[in-house]
Amino acid sequence: MRPIPILLVLQALATAVRGQQPVTRQQAVEAALARGPRVVLARSDTAAALAMLRSARAFENPVLSASYTKDPPQQHLALELPLDLPWQRSARVRAAAEANTSAGYRFDRERAATRFEAETAYTRALAADTHRRLSLRTALDADSLLRMARTRRDAGEASDLDVELAVVNAGQLANAAADDSVAAIEAVLDLQQVMGLPSDRALISLADSLQPPAFPSGPADSVTLAVAAAAASLRSAQAALALERRSVFGVPALQFGFDAHDPGGQRGLLPVIGIVLPLPLFNAHGGAIALAAAERDRAQAELDLARRESDADLARARRDLGLAAAKVRRDSTLVASARRVEAMALLAYGEGAVALPSVLEAARSAREAQARYVDDLAAANAADAALRFLSAGTSRSSP
Repeated sequence: MRPIPILLVLQALATAVRGQQPVTRQQAVEAALARGPRVVLARSDTAAALAMLRSARAFENPVLSASYTKDPPQQHLALELPLDLPWQRSARVRAAAEANTSAGYRFDRERAATRFEAETAYTRALAADTHRRLSLRTALDADSLLRMARTRRDAGEASDLDVELAVVNAGQLANAAADDSVAAIEAVLDLQQVMGLPSDRALISLADSLQPPAFPSGPADSVTLAVAAAAASLRSAQAALALERRSVFGVPALQFGFDAHDPGGQRGLLPVIGIVLPLPLFNAHGGAIALAAAERDRAQAELDLARRESDADLARARRDLGLAAAKVRRDSTLVASARRVEAMALLAYGEGAVALPSVLEAARSAREAQARYVDDLAAANAADAALRFLSAGTSRSSP
């Protein structure tokens, strides 16, 4: 019997997908880091924080004023030079510098999150493609079993019931293969979207294969990026509060100038020198200080929350990775046993030693064992990527 048409379509589709541009996992990650929207937004935040630091380091521009009066001397020229007091400047620059540091940590975390997203999408695509190949192979095996059943029935060694069972089994597995093929294409399109590519049609194929991860353990003595960013934000808030407290009298200024043109006979320039000092008569900067104190308290709470969440996420990721490693090791043994049982059952059926339902049951068990192995293998890779993402940090000591 010729293979059923749907299997021919699936085989042609698989050939077309293999003809696309092959992409490795590392290439997918690099594309996501280069064109991913999360990295672009984080880069903008980093640029804004750097601009704020440059503004904090800049000195105030002087103010030049010129006036004319009826009273002598009639011409007045003054230059007002703001005084950037050291205790105010140091607090302002420190607040902006810590905010820039926090933005840098957040940028690094967004890059780590983008890498995790790309690796996870690639793993899902690999798992979906592996399911597609397994489904296609089992569908072809079911079609071969159907031909065997018909041959044995024609030889008087099997019944029509065996043939009908084989027909139903072959049709169900062909439909499952079609579903898995569609799921594999959708997973590739999702990966293209993460990579910043158009996702209306398949442009890439997967060059890597689904393999067990190395099961590493995350660094135990590093500060995670989330905690480092929150700690830098707290230091920035503390410096901002210190700046507001030191700015009760505002920004003083020195004034230099001269008066000229006295019609009554006074000639020459009359020098003028003075000081401008804002006085806190109507308010003592209390609102700004209270707002800065509230921001400091919020930053402290966010740091405490980041530490608790980081510890909990890391512990959960390590548990998930340990469980996934045990499942993968156990599944590999189960898959080998299930395949041997399937081969033995098929051979026994060809020799007339067992009935067809026994062969179908053995094939179903082998199929489920292989599918479970693929799912657990994908889960192990995802858990490994999650642990590396959550444990990504800086080697600096925690503040």
